[in-house]
Amino acid sequence: MYDVKTREQVLALVAQGRSLNSVSKQTGISRAAIRSWQTRLEPLDTNRGEPCPRCAETPTAIENPSSYAYLLGLYLGDGWISTSRRGVHFLRIACDDAWPGLIDACADAVQLARPGNKVFRLQREGCKNVTCWSKHWPCLFPQHGPGKKHERRIALEPWQQEIVDAHPWEFIRGLIHSDGCRITNWATRMVGGERKRYEYPRYFFTNRSDDIRKLFSDTLTAVGVEWTTLARGSKPLNISVARRASVALMDAHVGPKY
Repeated sequence: MYDVKTREQVLALVAQGRSLNSVSKQTGISRAAIRSWQTRLEPLDTNRGEPCPRCAETPTAIENPSSYAYLLGLYLGDGWISTSRRGVHFLRIACDDAWPGLIDACADAVQLARPGNKVFRLQREGCKNVTCWSKHWPCLFPQHGPGKKHERRIALEPWQQEIVDAHPWEFIRGLIHSDGCRITNWATRMVGGERKRYEYPRYFFTNRSDDIRKLFSDTLTAVGVEWTTLARGSKPLNISVARRASVALMDAHVGPKY
């Protein structure tokens, strides 16, 4: 089986305008294989026997729940699941190229969720899609469904809520790493008759889904972080954390992207 990097290199030759026949002769890879890669880049799932903790007659606990809480936050922000014709599901999480440490953390979390499956990093314009195939992603992320997340109800299953309650900071970190940021604001004020500038850090989280924003804000409240809602136009899409003590808590447990 050829890995994704090899497939991308071969398709790059085809993209130069060369024929499948000439690329096949140069690489030793059949034209049929190259043609199939033009439709589906990722290899098919061959690890069909990998057990799923949620599919058993009596579901078992998720291994590495802390990592799962982080991955759940990433999925709710920048992740999605698609399905191939053979019933294999692909989890993809888009990670900005500006944050290589975040990409590594995402790939590690995906690997821990399905340790028997390969994790790929597919380069797209300005970002990498951290990708892994499995028949069990909808079991692990039951929020998967038709349509955009902000156009349908998003709610955690009881077993997911238990994980978030036990590992709230990892869940918050995943949401910030996907749809949030830490920035430095500035303002001016008069001090002794002189206008001076001062700076202060704050965290933002922006998501169009009312349900996902509520999951984020409820978890902030649970760990003692004060937050406010800021409107973008007429819609309250932003959650802000700006009070000094709350920012200090966020810095201790989340920190800026890296």
